[in-house]
Amino acid sequence: MLFPLGTAAQYSLYDWDGIGQAEFIGLSNYAAVFTDPELYGSILHSLALIVFFTVLPILIAVAAASVARRVSGRFGAVGRVVLFIPQVLPLAASALAWNWVYSSNGVINQILEAVGLGALARPWLGDFDTALPALGLVGTWVGVGFCLVLLLTGMAKIDPSLFEAAALDGAGFFRELRSVTIPGIRREIGVCVTVTVISALQTFDLVYMTTRGGPGVSTMVPGLQIYQLAFTKFQVGQSSALGIVLMVIVVAIAATLQAILRERDE
Repeated sequence: MLFPLGTAAQYSLYDWDGIGQAEFIGLSNYAAVFTDPELYGSILHSLALIVFFTVLPILIAVAAASVARRVSGRFGAVGRVVLFIPQVLPLAASALAWNWVYSSNGVINQILEAVGLGALARPWLGDFDTALPALGLVGTWVGVGFCLVLLLTGMAKIDPSLFEAAALDGAGFFRELRSVTIPGIRREIGVCVTVTVISALQTFDLVYMTTRGGPGVSTMVPGLQIYQLAFTKFQVGQSSALGIVLMVIVVAIAATLQAILRERDE
């Protein structure tokens, strides 16, 4: 693991096409990451995806897990399986399916036409304003199942007497959620946040299989940008520098989240 990391750090200091003579340029590639709108824009896009990959899946999963805990029998089991299915499907296959759903003649536009809202129909992945949020919602769809299973496992560890006491005190659904459920699954929520944030920052296959970073560069993310710089534009040094910057951001965010969780546990 350390050898390719060190090699990438070395390449990032050179202007190199991967074949010919490399020219040492120092930190110029890193400077470009923070000054080139296309490069730092891809990082901003990945940060925006955190809302869809992390915040929305966790909120939905907390609510769904709280409801699922109350529902027993076959219906509850089927509901859990349905929500977890996106996790076991290959993301490349899911991306192709969603590409059709979002297309001009896809399911979403057909529904809008059927209910008289045809004016809102559009090629969702081909629109500069909707392409990134549309991709983000696919991430939400995938992430809910993972968070749901993890949070249900955490809820199973909560002492049932706490829920009984809350019910005797007349606590409703939201009061029980705030006072009993969320404090009891704090660690599981922390794991969800860490894993989904890293997934948002490192996303590649979803974007590659749907928009290829388009329209324009409105959905360009660092993972795809690194790939294109190295294997399409043959800018190995610049690609390596962006990869190192992305690694530092991922490690910094993950370390910060873990430090916050440890502080609260203490």
